[in-house]
Amino acid sequence: MPAGQTTGRGDKAESPGAERESRRAELGQTLRILREKAGRSLGQLAEETSYDKSYLYRLEKGERLSKRAVMEDLDRYHGTGDLLVRLWRDAHKEVIKDKYKAFMELEATARVMWLFQLRVPGLLQTEDYARTVLSGLSGAQTTAGNGEAVEEQVALRLGRQELLHRRPAPNVRVILDEGALRRQVPDTEVWRDQLTHLLQAAELPSVALQVLPYTAGVHDLMDSHLWLLWQRVGDPVAYVEGNGFGELIDDPDKVLSFRLSYDLVRDAALTPVESMAFIKGLLEERRP
Repeated sequence: MPAGQTTGRGDKAESPGAERESRRAELGQTLRILREKAGRSLGQLAEETSYDKSYLYRLEKGERLSKRAVMEDLDRYHGTGDLLVRLWRDAHKEVIKDKYKAFMELEATARVMWLFQLRVPGLLQTEDYARTVLSGLSGAQTTAGNGEAVEEQVALRLGRQELLHRRPAPNVRVILDEGALRRQVPDTEVWRDQLTHLLQAAELPSVALQVLPYTAGVHDLMDSHLWLLWQRVGDPVAYVEGNGFGELIDDPDKVLSFRLSYDLVRDAALTPVESMAFIKGLLEERRP
């Protein structure tokens, strides 16, 4: 991107943000009650646990969400089993949901999106492929209890793809790790249709698709998925997603670091033309 160019529901009465705050507040209130029950001041607790007094205060006020290890330490201190860990886990899930919601809002209005993905991203998935992925690739049958939830997620994922066809469409560059293309789903036809869909998506004037081959070796982004998003105005943001976590990043230095890592991966990737030939080769290998 030229220098200077600009560019994650239900019927509950409370909003998701309010629910997140209540769960964090519940954790903080429990920490305060346990401390008072033990007859300790914040200063005494700080001395006996080696955690800073102001840090403990912010935990009790719900202004901070600690690492799991802190809750494990405090559970041991108070002799509460895994009570604090369980409360922390609930609060942590709400924070992740909130960050993902913010990411989804930014994605919907982005003018430029650069992605590095270890799997086929939702924006480029077919309906059947999305259904298979969301149901789990273990081959287990979808039960009546979760089938409706899966179909809702499929509909939401396909709905996100409308942004590729809006006017003006965002400029999208996707770099796919080779593993994303070689890891088949159980139904071969679903997999072939997905590869064909990638070829069709790459023909859109606003989409560039590249493949990062195994021969590129190790790189900075090999452990997580990355999105770099530019709006019409304002600074870019990054969204990083891994196994069970998602983080929205707007710190300029961190975003720049991810931008530089992305540039290195792009330099090592096959060109768009070479990438299309690579995908076509995979289709030929699995031709019935």
